[in-house]
Amino acid sequence: MAYDYDLFVIGAGSGGVRASRIAAGHGARVGICEDYRVGGTCVIRGCVPKKLLVYGSKFAHEFEDAAAFGWTLSPPSHSWATLRDNVNKEVDRLNAVYLRLLDGAGVKLHMGRGRLMDRHTIHVTKSEGGEETITADKILIATGGHPVIPSIPGCEHAITSNEAFHLREMPRHVTIIGGGYIAVEFAGIFNGLGAKVDIVLRRDRVLRGFDEECRTAVHQALIDSGIRVRTETEVGRIVAKGADGKGPYEAHTPLGGMFETDCVMYATGRAPNTRGIGLEKAGVQLDKAGAIAVDEWSKSTAPNIWAVGDVTDRINLTPVALMEGHCFADTEFGNKPRKPDHRDVASAVFCQPELASVGLTEEQARRTLGELRIYTAAFRPMKHTISGRHQRTFMKMIVEAATDRVVGIHMVGDDAAELIQGLAVAVKAGATKAHFDATVGIHPTSGEEFVTMRTARADTAPTRAAAE
Repeated sequence: MAYDYDLFVIGAGSGGVRASRIAAGHGARVGICEDYRVGGTCVIRGCVPKKLLVYGSKFAHEFEDAAAFGWTLSPPSHSWATLRDNVNKEVDRLNAVYLRLLDGAGVKLHMGRGRLMDRHTIHVTKSEGGEETITADKILIATGGHPVIPSIPGCEHAITSNEAFHLREMPRHVTIIGGGYIAVEFAGIFNGLGAKVDIVLRRDRVLRGFDEECRTAVHQALIDSGIRVRTETEVGRIVAKGADGKGPYEAHTPLGGMFETDCVMYATGRAPNTRGIGLEKAGVQLDKAGAIAVDEWSKSTAPNIWAVGDVTDRINLTPVALMEGHCFADTEFGNKPRKPDHRDVASAVFCQPELASVGLTEEQARRTLGELRIYTAAFRPMKHTISGRHQRTFMKMIVEAATDRVVGIHMVGDDAAELIQGLAVAVKAGATKAHFDATVGIHPTSGEEFVTMRTARADTAPTRAAAE
């Protein structure tokens, strides 16, 4: 049978665009559809605009620190509208770049919502109106994920990170529900821009799943910055006190507590975009979490359909989606079979100060390895010995005793992401503690601490599971 395309991609985010471009470069006829904007969550309403907001919010701290270094500044003021509009201009620029990349690669873009009719047929409802039916030999699903708001009374008054980039005005008081990386990042943003910020989370600390000592360091840093962290608390309903459902709002807890706020933002997790795209018609199965079930080659249960990125809920990071999409295209169209490697993927949380890590947490290492050597350093950064800011840096290195291999590196501190990105190469290459010890540090820097750690902690025995 003659198909319209050798490959059709549903979803033009990072993973989908990368896969389509590489496949086209290998000579495939490629089409792609997108029902929002080309670039995906990361470029349009995620990593990129978020980090630009982080940059903007940090100036408040820099202005405060400047006085101790001899600078005299007039009382600073901030325009949310200027920052918001400039961030969105950059998003527009990047969206245009992605459009040019697709066009330059010879990938045909169909703006609209794609839905599978069977294993080889895609129905696209065009954004400008109308419909079209497209056939393809192979299909890639790269539809990403979306933020979730629990169904509670008054949930329609809440926003998510999607809407946070487009607020008309900066709220005076923001309540963020959730304790993951999106919650702590936006808490730092709003706090730096002058809002009063509350974080509400069900557990005792933020950032579940990260190294326990790093979690504690970030949690304390949030409190030290003036953010109120309401632990072991839930919001059961939201009541609008203003006209037409507008703020201020009352956030009520199931136990009868209540506090007022101008904005409620949910950051309690994201779900894969798998509904309403016809997966069941093509024989594509989902896992228990509602994500597309794939094998190590990113292939679904349908023999000609693959999936990459957040819709598979493996490691939900943009560089991982890029890797998965590139591997798929090389394997299926470039005669260069290779699987995506999800080991030792570095990641960062752009809270203030940042958290970044690569490899195993201490808890993971204790469960899976034998005896460990664990090195830590905690100190006040040189800059803040002058500024007087109460901010600490925490660093951690986890070493497998039997092999001397460094299996995990973690840091909470300024520029942690930049530093850990370089160290991720060493961990990926299998560097040993001896390699670090033999490396001469750059002085004075925070990074030199990682090559001057000499004394391991005593409590490094494996857990029962690892011992057995």
